Amino acid sequence: MADWVTISSLATAGGTLVLAVATFSSVKSGSRSARIAERSLLAGLRPLLIPSREDDPVEYVRFGDGQVLNVPGHGGAVLQSEENIYMAIALRNGGSGLAVLHAWRAEPRETVQTGLGAPDPDSFQRQQLDLYIPAGDTGFWQGRLRDPSTPNFERVRDALSDGIPLQVDLVYGDHEGGNRTITRFLLAPWSDVNGESAEGKRVSVLRYWYPDRDDPR
Repeated sequence: MADWVTISSLATAGGTLVLAVATFSSVKSGSRSARIAERSLLAGLRPLLIPSREDDPVEYVRFGDGQVLNVPGHGGAVLQSEENIYMAIALRNGGSGLAVLHAWRAEPRETVQTGLGAPDPDSFQRQQLDLYIPAGDTGFWQGRLRDPSTPNFERVRDALSDGIPLQVDLVYGDHEGGNRTITRFLLAPWSDVNGESAEGKRVSVLRYWYPDRDDPR
């Protein structure tokens, strides 16, 4: 004779197991969907700075002491005086979010080892003004070395005298302070089609780093 109590208990246990499996699958699927939605949201806020195009407008960059640099598209400008080294780069935001520049550092290309990990943002010089570049639009970065007694000032000054390219690392993020990115730009002499040196510096990108997330490469 069938033991209906046992059969009922087994059926209940089986139903509970099926419900647990379904709940687990639903929660896992929901978590995956939430992660995808979060990544999509962050991607929508993420800026990406690149050199501006050659046909972009000239950027007129004014410093606090009144000095002005004219920066052509896809270029940079460097001006040296007794007490200051003025630098500027024409930029374009190729990302989908507003870019806010946080900090920078500039060094001669030959003094920086390549192939290493991301530089420490805490070692950078803070921007005195929060420069911003809207998505799909152009703008600029500006920085000034103003202490001739520092070793880096001397290195940069000597590099400029010897025609050595400069490396400029910029830290920037979205308007909420997230999505931080470090972009390494190279400012090198700009030669025309005849191989003759033109005014200003040609700007190119060497590397991107992402301090707040895993490097995708």
